[in-house]
Amino acid sequence: MSIKRRTVFTRALTAPLAALFAGRVASAATASPAAGRQKVVYHLADTEKVMFVLGNIRNHIDGMGGPQAVDIVLVVHGPALALFRKIKANPKTAAQLASISGDGVRMAACGNTMTAQKLEVADLLPGFVRADEGGVVRIAKLQTEGYVYIRP
Repeated sequence: MSIKRRTVFTRALTAPLAALFAGRVASAATASPAAGRQKVVYHLADTEKVMFVLGNIRNHIDGMGGPQAVDIVLVVHGPALALFRKIKANPKTAAQLASISGDGVRMAACGNTMTAQKLEVADLLPGFVRADEGGVVRIAKLQTEGYVYIRP
């Protein structure tokens, strides 16, 4: 086969493959999450990480392009839960929690921790629900539902 024929033959084969590949790359870059929204569970137990985690969640929402692109659940247990008590909450913590809650973040308080700390949902900042099964069990269940686990 001559060089000229080989070049024409090679172009004839590679052009459709290149177009197909380019189309796949373009669609992969612009595609939204398969199920529509990314699903993430944040795990918070450490008091010194409360504002850090709330900031991470804010950055996550913003980084995804807004609350419509991500489904976030915050599960709080252990010592960190005490910082979400209405009577003890830092105003900055309350404001940050209200902000992410307004963007659809769901907050679950560990039922075991609530019992140990003698707390009711009414004692916590608005938006919390009680995870009767316990915080770590709630996290594990969410993971089986396809939520990505994050513990900053």
